[in-house]
Amino acid sequence: MRSDWTTLPEAVTARIAERVGGIIDVDPAPSGNHAEIASTVTGSARKVFVKAASGDLGVRSLRFELAATSAITGYPPEVLWHFECGGWLVVGVEHLDGSHPDLSPGSADLDLLASALKGLQETPAPDGRWFTPANRLGFAHPAMEGGMLVHSDLNPANLIVTTRGLRIVDWAWATRSAPWVELALLVQWLIGSGHTASQAEKWLAQFPAWTATDPEVLNDFATRSASKWSTKSRESNLGWVHDLAAWTTEWATHRSRACYRTARCPTTCGLGPDG
Repeated sequence: MRSDWTTLPEAVTARIAERVGGIIDVDPAPSGNHAEIASTVTGSARKVFVKAASGDLGVRSLRFELAATSAITGYPPEVLWHFECGGWLVVGVEHLDGSHPDLSPGSADLDLLASALKGLQETPAPDGRWFTPANRLGFAHPAMEGGMLVHSDLNPANLIVTTRGLRIVDWAWATRSAPWVELALLVQWLIGSGHTASQAEKWLAQFPAWTATDPEVLNDFATRSASKWSTKSRESNLGWVHDLAAWTTEWATHRSRACYRTARCPTTCGLGPDG
């Protein structure tokens, strides 16, 4: 749960001030909850995005994100510094100027996403402890196992369009898996951005990891994901949970209908004759 900047001990804010040339302004992040503190801090020397945590779960999550962000270049913001003080873990990273992408059908931002994904699909997971598909998603299939590092939460809020291309933030759920898992998890966000399930799958067909995946494996993933979020939606009043339940159900329904037609289109399961 997010806390106000004033929650930080004076010793912590003093050390942050040393690193930015004195604190001029603090602007809390509008979303996210992995760290208790997440704010853009403007100093006389530079602007930095600061995350801080003191609770066991928050610290563990932030340590994991620090490891992921430090291990990968090109996509996450650069880690500038980190320290521990007064029971707080504090991380300062490059502040990224830009807007969140438009992932609706036909948007030019989809090309930026494709470019970033093609690079990320070829990024092996560095040595270390990472989430597995099972403990990240709550379900598993042998085909989900692999050696690539996937972000696993590429919703538009975690993507920033910059002058250096699309950058990816919030790596707290970085997972070692087969690369197609990243693409399967993206379907729900493409649907949420206005794609039909068929359009989402057509767009994903540009990636070899997608086309090489057994349709039955994708069917299993879609069904399990829809079941998970449907269950969560019955236990939650949060709008985003119900959105994910609707979007994953739409995909699972599409795949079940497409498989019913496979006698007529055996090589295009997931697209169907009208897809």
